[in-house]
Amino acid sequence: MAARNKARKRAFQILFEADQRGADVQSVLADWMRHARTDPRQPPVNEYTLQLIEGYADHTDRIDELISTYSVDWALDRMPVVDRSILRLGAYELIWVDDTPDAVAIDEAVQLAKEFSTDDSPAFVNGLLGRIKELKPGLRRETQ
Repeated sequence: MAARNKARKRAFQILFEADQRGADVQSVLADWMRHARTDPRQPPVNEYTLQLIEGYADHTDRIDELISTYSVDWALDRMPVVDRSILRLGAYELIWVDDTPDAVAIDEAVQLAKEFSTDDSPAFVNGLLGRIKELKPGLRRETQ
């Protein structure tokens, strides 16, 4: 498994845990990093995972606003936690990570949905992130 793929999966797990616990994502990240230092069985949090989580934390409100705005018939708080976490990660990577091609960011999010969520989730994730990708040029201007 490629290093960035593993990093995304860990970032997803951290976002999911934070959402489930109702905790700050940076606190959960710190817990994961501390745990990796004290337990040799726990893999370290790599640099890309750190970048994804910190970037998401910097843009949390805007990301949630975008997901809420462009998800049809799904309020953010009614989405399954798994899907919400995948969408948050995918939206961050799509809009703010310039060195990841848009198609890769979407495909990686869809793969996470296939692995961790329901049979309907990959299409939902693909559709919503595809819509955000279409609007990306205007969204980038709004976030600067």
